[in-house]
Amino acid sequence: MLSSPSTTSVAASQSSVPAPSRHLALETYWREVDSIKEEREGEEEEEEEEDERKSVDEVEMEEAWLTGAGLSSLVTGSSEEEELPAEALMSTLTHQQVATVRRRLDNYNETLRKKNRQPIRDVRDIFTESEDDSADRGSSPSSHRSESPRRYHTSTKTIHRNTHRARPSLPSLRCDGQHSEHTLSLPPPVTLSADWLLRDSPYSEGVAEHKKDGACWDCLHFQGDDNSDVVTFVPVSPSQGLTCTDDLSSCDLTQLGFFAHIELSTFLLALGVQTKQTRPPRHRRRDAGVFGRPLKLLLHNDRKTFPGLKVPVVFQRLLSILEHTGLQTEGILRVSGSAARLKYLRREIDRCGEVMDWSTVKQVEAAGLLKLFIRELDTPLLTHTHLSYYRAVLKVSSVLHQVQTLHLLTLLLPEENRDTLQALLVFLRKVVSYQDQNRMSLWNVSMVMAPNLFTCRHSNSKHSVAKQQEELEEALGGAHLVQLMITHQDLLWTVPKFLLSQVRQVNQVSNQKPFGLMRAKRRLLRKKTDKNHTDQITELCEGVIRVHAPLHTKVSMAIQLDDRTRAKDITARFECENSPVQCLYEVGGNICERRLHPECILLDVHRVNPHCDWLIKP
Repeated sequence: MLSSPSTTSVAASQSSVPAPSRHLALETYWREVDSIKEEREGEEEEEEEEDERKSVDEVEMEEAWLTGAGLSSLVTGSSEEEELPAEALMSTLTHQQVATVRRRLDNYNETLRKKNRQPIRDVRDIFTESEDDSADRGSSPSSHRSESPRRYHTSTKTIHRNTHRARPSLPSLRCDGQHSEHTLSLPPPVTLSADWLLRDSPYSEGVAEHKKDGACWDCLHFQGDDNSDVVTFVPVSPSQGLTCTDDLSSCDLTQLGFFAHIELSTFLLALGVQTKQTRPPRHRRRDAGVFGRPLKLLLHNDRKTFPGLKVPVVFQRLLSILEHTGLQTEGILRVSGSAARLKYLRREIDRCGEVMDWSTVKQVEAAGLLKLFIRELDTPLLTHTHLSYYRAVLKVSSVLHQVQTLHLLTLLLPEENRDTLQALLVFLRKVVSYQDQNRMSLWNVSMVMAPNLFTCRHSNSKHSVAKQQEELEEALGGAHLVQLMITHQDLLWTVPKFLLSQVRQVNQVSNQKPFGLMRAKRRLLRKKTDKNHTDQITELCEGVIRVHAPLHTKVSMAIQLDDRTRAKDITARFECENSPVQCLYEVGGNICERRLHPECILLDVHRVNPHCDWLIKP
């Protein structure tokens, strides 16, 4: 599933690993691939290779993209019934983001005309008002200078592996600047704060220089030319006001996904990286059991017994066994136990589920079942829809921009996939922390998990040297992505400031300009609420907020804010003995609901959302 990795970035990742360890890790990768192949022997092979390689129909691809961007009304024509009209969303986009939407809609309409089908809406109806407004928001001068073509055609190859051939060894990878085994000289590690999360402008606004084969300011500032292989970005202070995906309501997360979807395509286009969707392989769906079922369905069933659960119970059980008894086991994750034993345990879990006797499962067996659970999911953990974008990450030369692309991709994952991926990455970081005991370094863990997250088919034909070279690059590329996700996992769940600002803007536009309502109705609504808003604004302009705590004896309290008042200072005023942990929430105004970090400075929140309510609850 991975191809054409950036030789520079992949070489950078593996050059910081001692040569003997690199060879061992590569052998670990091939053993994992062979183990996966053996487990599938005897099962009915699906004859869908040609279908998998076929690209998605162009109309279908553009419809899916516009729907993912929250612009389904442009292809269905049902804007009156849509909660978030296309005009409201478009009015909050930057100049480059608008250009991306226009390009996709142009391509969609032109393809329809070629097939003698009538477009639902004319492009001029959509961009008449929004283009001028959004152009003003494009803060980067380069975004106004750059003009993109109206249409483009892209392609991404799918690599099919074959286990019946000689494995290519690591030295066969031709990477510029790679160290030899005898002259390995590692640069000192560099840790930098990810303060690019605090910017008001999107990632795509600052990379126009890449279109001219240059390097943007971020590339030079954060990495330079010598230390790009060992740069690690760490989260900024919580007092800066950033939020995590877990802290937002489902309504805000939906809108966040629309903006992340548009920004991802705009960002990759600005970097000169092209992608194209391929059809997912068809397979039989299982109607019972645990393995091979959709994550959403597993969680729905588990929540009947465990309300509020975020990760399937079986997945949690396997992680718990490994964390309590396997973190110091040598070769954990690399050794998976007997194939026959794994098949037996799989049948038992499918039959019994949570009530099975987990004490009989050993560490190596739990590791094998964990990887099997990930591989056998009805839809890949990283989803079919986004796998082509993960392949595209490997075409990006800058590690900084690779991390930013992975960041946007993580925000696009369905909630159940994102929560499960987070639990997995947290566990993998724990495994790496015990590498002195278990001999599983970050690169070894990445090599083991890569074929489980990025699964490929195997072909039975003999491969040429060039094909083996591609397979080797695929192995290193997949491991490089896993390594980036493990290393920067704390950033992946953080919502960048510019995306949260766009969510606030679209909420503000939807509240102030209710599209579809008659002008007379809007005047009546405005008169009805003017008096209440006048009192509230007077109070809030003085820096006074009213905090509501319906579950406490003190139902509400007026509090004067200063530049040092934090969320934890407010919750502390409502604490009492034996009370559950309470959090402060920002509700209404230009956000649906947001849980505030205890270190969050409240005056900053008050300034960006003066009309919100403040609520304390668990």
